[in-house]
Amino acid sequence: MTLTAEQLSEIEAQRSHHGQTLRAIAPGMERRLYTAHSVLDHGFVRVIDYMGDDAAICQAARVSYGKGTKAVSNDEGLIRYLMRHWHSTPFEMCEVKFHVKLPVFVARQWIRHRTANVNEYSARYSILDREFYIPAPDALAAQSTVNNQGRGELLEGEEAARVLEILKGDAMRAYDNYESMLSTEGQKGLARELARMNLPANIYTQWYWKVDLHNLFHFLRLRADVHAQYEIRVYAEKICEIVADWVPIAFKAFEDYRMGGVTLSASAMDCIRRMLKGETVTQETSGMSAGEWREFEGVIAARD
Repeated sequence: MTLTAEQLSEIEAQRSHHGQTLRAIAPGMERRLYTAHSVLDHGFVRVIDYMGDDAAICQAARVSYGKGTKAVSNDEGLIRYLMRHWHSTPFEMCEVKFHVKLPVFVARQWIRHRTANVNEYSARYSILDREFYIPAPDALAAQSTVNNQGRGELLEGEEAARVLEILKGDAMRAYDNYESMLSTEGQKGLARELARMNLPANIYTQWYWKVDLHNLFHFLRLRADVHAQYEIRVYAEKICEIVADWVPIAFKAFEDYRMGGVTLSASAMDCIRRMLKGETVTQETSGMSAGEWREFEGVIAARD
C-alpha cells in the first residue's frame, strides 16, 4: 500500500482530533475511522464517515425515540427477523463513506453497483501516479476450462515469469508514453483528458464511495462470495471486517441469512420434500435442467 506524505499527514490530523457529539456512535467503527487498511499491492480502504449502528436499525423499525424499552437481546431478535424476511428499509438508515484506492479494472466492476454515491479522482484535472496492480504469483491463473468468467490452474515457472514481465513492461511503457505526451515546459503536449486514454486498466484510481447498509450488504453478498473475482473480493472481505465492527448484530444476521444461506426454487423445495419422505429423486425426475440439478446437488451435499 502506498500513501502520500500529504495523505498520511491528513490521516494523522483526523485521528488526533477529538470532539464531543450527541449522535449515536459505534465504538468499533470509531477505532476504524480514517485508518487505511491495505488491499492488494498499492490499494487501501478507509472509513471517512458513518451514520447509525445496530440500535439505529431497531429504532427505525420501531419508529421510537432513543433506545426505547427493548433489551439488547430483543434488538438482536428484531434484526434477525428483519434480515430473515427481507425487510430492507431499516438497514437503509445506516450509511458509511469509504475512501478506496483500487485498480481501474476493479473500479469498472465495482461501479456496476449503482446504489451508491461516488466521486472519483479525475485524470482530466490531475496526473495519475505511476502505480499499477501487478498480481502476486499465487494470483496468476489460466482461463478456466469450465467457467467462461473464471480462473483455472495457476501459472508456474517460466510461463508465470513471462506473463509478469509482460504486465510490468507494458504498464511502465504506457506510463512513459503518458508522461511524454503531457504538456510540459517548452512542449504544448496533449490534454490530460486525452493522454489518459493510453493508460492500462491496471493503473490505480481513487474514489469516495458512500452507501447505505442495505445496499452495502448486497454488494458484499456478491463480491465477498468465493466465486467473485479475487481482486474485488479482497476489497469486499476487508469491508466485511469493518462492517462487523460497525454493526456486529446486523453483520452476524447477514452472514447467517445471506452469505451462509441459500435461496431454493419451488422445484428444489419439492425435491427436498420428496427426499424427506424417502423417495429417490434424480435429475430426470426432478423437473430441473442439468445445470439447476448440479447446483442443487452442491447445496444439499454433506460437508466434511
